[in-house]
This record gives sequence, structure tokens and C-alpha cells, in this order.
Amino acid sequence: EHEDTDLLLQALLEGQNYGAAAADGTQCPSVAVSRNSPAKRDCLVVAVLCFGNLINFIDWFIVPGILLDIQKYFGLSDGKTGLLQTVFTLCYMLAAPIFGYLGDRYNRKIILGAGLFFWSGVTLGSSFITESHYRIFVLSRGLVGIGSASYSTIAPTIIADLFEEGKRTTVLSIFYIFIPVGSGCGYMLAAGMAKSTGDWHWAFRVTPCMGGLAVLLLILLVPHRIQRKTAAHRALSISGSILEADEKPDVHRTAKNTWCQDVGSLVRNCSFVCSSLGLTAMAFVTGALGMWMPLFLYRAQVVQGIVPPCLQESCSSSDSLIFGGITIGTGILGIIAGAEAARRLRKRNNKADPLICATSMFLSALCLYIALMVAQTNILSTFIFIAFGELFLSVNWAVVTDILLYVVTPRRQSTAIALQILVSHLLGDAGSPYLIGLISNAVQARHVPSLQWSFRSMQYSFVTCAFVGALGGGFFLLTSFYIEEDRKEAQR
Repeated sequence: EHEDTDLLLQALLEGQNYGAAAADGTQCPSVAVSRNSPAKRDCLVVAVLCFGNLINFIDWFIVPGILLDIQKYFGLSDGKTGLLQTVFTLCYMLAAPIFGYLGDRYNRKIILGAGLFFWSGVTLGSSFITESHYRIFVLSRGLVGIGSASYSTIAPTIIADLFEEGKRTTVLSIFYIFIPVGSGCGYMLAAGMAKSTGDWHWAFRVTPCMGGLAVLLLILLVPHRIQRKTAAHRALSISGSILEADEKPDVHRTAKNTWCQDVGSLVRNCSFVCSSLGLTAMAFVTGALGMWMPLFLYRAQVVQGIVPPCLQESCSSSDSLIFGGITIGTGILGIIAGAEAARRLRKRNNKADPLICATSMFLSALCLYIALMVAQTNILSTFIFIAFGELFLSVNWAVVTDILLYVVTPRRQSTAIALQILVSHLLGDAGSPYLIGLISNAVQARHVPSLQWSFRSMQYSFVTCAFVGALGGGFFLLTSFYIEEDRKEAQR
């Protein structure tokens, strides 16, 4: 009893912060090295989470992969076509704070499984929607976005609980590699299914089967409770001082603190705010590229006379296949390069992470602008500069998340991720596909309809992305001025 009491007093005097909430609401301190979870189990958990992330982003980019077919099927303008991805992203971002709140307080495994099952079922149902029910198709994409939000918000916090800072960057890099891999596979799966079956609806019938498998793996391989225990946690458990989900403060918090107070604290965190705005610029660019780039490449080749205009019921999806391959390759290389650069440069400069993000955003904006300018005359150069633009964008995925995880206290991480998702999508890729479509419509409306202006309208619209990308680099540069102070504050 005396030993237990001494352990408790020592933990309290050291002022150790509590970690992210456990799956069942039990608070888990974050500063210790030891864990009850064996390494093999942790690897299985990460593998299941990566598989779910793969399916998540495959489903996300099925629509852009067969965009030309969908546009013809429903008879849509560029503006209405862009609305499909905008509705998906709006629902995704609005649901994210809700799942962030739930993820900090309730069983994360149940939330993940329910989200996977829900969006898989809706995706399957959307494959049977007829051409006279465009609004129902739009609604189905919104519901899929809600299911996806549960996964993107909660899965990174489980990784944060399983691994400490040194290993966490590597594991997060592996996890985020499946963003570009899933995105590229989405293009390729959609284009391949449409080509092989002659009916684009079949593209929506593959991921539900994969989603069902992911739910099964989640049930079998992921433990019911995932938490990182420390001496402080054991001491508090012995004393009976661990509180219920919404009454679990760290040493510096009281049970009366609310989610609104968490948000207020995050808003005052300059590194979190600036890096989130940088991520917003990334999301704006990637959302616009992901939705419209295959169609832009098709129109560029039509203007050059490389391919004829599509007048058939099923259009060629070769551009989606190529762009999907580029997305996969550049995504893997970019994320690995970003993680390795961060690992090496952190030893020399404490501001390395935001500086890496800033540099990559500036280079990406430059490559994208060059790609747009040469698109009408040299399609090969266009593909090359688009590849470099995506490569530099991909450098940032894991690095940005790692910035959040070490400038925000573990108790607020799910909420912080949810807020970051909300802001980055609200001001980023929720509006960029629709905005690009509206600008394209406006340009076309001022000229006589032609293949030339169909291409130019999209070209002029994409210049917006180059400007926003450079702006994002500025926000990451601003992050570097605050990151050292905010990191020390989070550790305290």
C-alpha cells in the first residue's frame, strides 16, 4: 500500500499529462515508453488501419476516375459536375468534429467499424441509381463522406497511442502512403471496371466488398481497448482516480472543461492554426487536381488532335489510368522522402518540419503552373510537371500530421485532427472542385462554344490552384516562427 501511494504521489508531483482517451473512455497518459501491447499486435493494428485507409481513398476517387462518363450520363455542366465532390467533402468535414468528439470519449473500434460498414453500404446502393435521379446520387456521395470522416478522424489517434514520437513519424508515413495509393487505385479501379464491363456503375460495386473485409479484420485483429499505459496511469488506476470519459482532465485541467474550451485552446496555438491553413491550401490544390485533372488532360489532347472527341456512350478512361499511376508513384515517393527528410533535418534544425512543408508547397505551385502553360503544345511535358507537382505535394502528408501531434497535448488530439479536417476541407477541397467548375462555366459562357475554349476554360481555372499553393507555402513558413515554443508548451 505504501509503495502504491508513493507511486501515485510521484506521478502527480511529476505533472505528467494524460494521453489520448482510450477506446472505452479511459484516459491514457502519453509520456511513458512502456506499453502493455506487444509489437506484433501493434503491427497488426497498423496493417488493418492502413487497409481501411486504402479503401477510404479508393472510394473517394472513384467519381473522378469516371468523371466524363458520369457527366455524360446525367447531362451535367462543369459546375454541376464539380458539385459531386463538393457535397462529398462538405459532409465529410461537417461530420469530422462530431467523430472527433466521440473519438476522445467512446470506443474508437466501434466507431471505426460502424463508419466502414455505413459508407460501404451506401456506395453499393449508389451503383443502382438511374439517370433520372441525379439528386439521389449527389445525396449518396454526401453520406459516403460522413462515413469516411469517422475513419480519417480517429485512425491517426490510435497510431499516436501505439507509437512514440520517434517511431510515430515512420508509422504515420506508412499510414499516409495509402492516401495517394488509394487515390490512384480509385482512378484505376473506376476506369478499369468501366472499360471491362462497359458500364461505369460497376466501379461502385468493388469497394463495398473490400469494406466488408476491413470490418471483419477490424473485429478479429484490433483489440477492444487500445491505450498506452504508464506508471502514472497504473498509480491512478490503483487509487481509483481514473475518471469517466467526459470527466478526465490532465493535471492542468478540471472536470468542468468542455469541448469548447479545447477548441479555444487550439485556436490560440499558432503552430496549429498556421499549419492547418497550410494544409487547407494543400487540400484546395489536391481537391481540384483530383477532380478535374483527368478531364483537363483529355481536353488538352483533343485540342492537340491526339484523341478524338468522345461521342460514344462509354468514353476512354486512359487519362484516368495514367493519372492514377502517377498519383500512386509520386505519392509513395513523396511521403517517404518527406518522412526521411524530416527525420534527418530535425537533428540539425528544430524548425525542419514546417520548412520542409513550405519548400515543397512553393515547388509544387511552380510545377503546376508550368504544366498548365505547356498543356496545349506538349502533353508529355504536362504529364511530367504534373507528376513533380504531385510529388512535392505528397511530401507534406505525414509531416503535417506529425506537427499536429507534437504541438497539441494528447488529450486534445482527436479534437485537433477533427478541427483541422473541418477547416482544411471547408476552405480547401470542399469548394475547389465546384469553384473550378464555376470558373470554367463562366469562361465558356463568354465565348462561342468550341473545343478550344472548353480546354482554355479549364486551363484558366487551374491557375487559381498555383496561386493557392504558393499561399500555402507562406503559411507553413509562418508556422516555423512559432513551432518551437508551441512544442515546449505541449510537452509541459
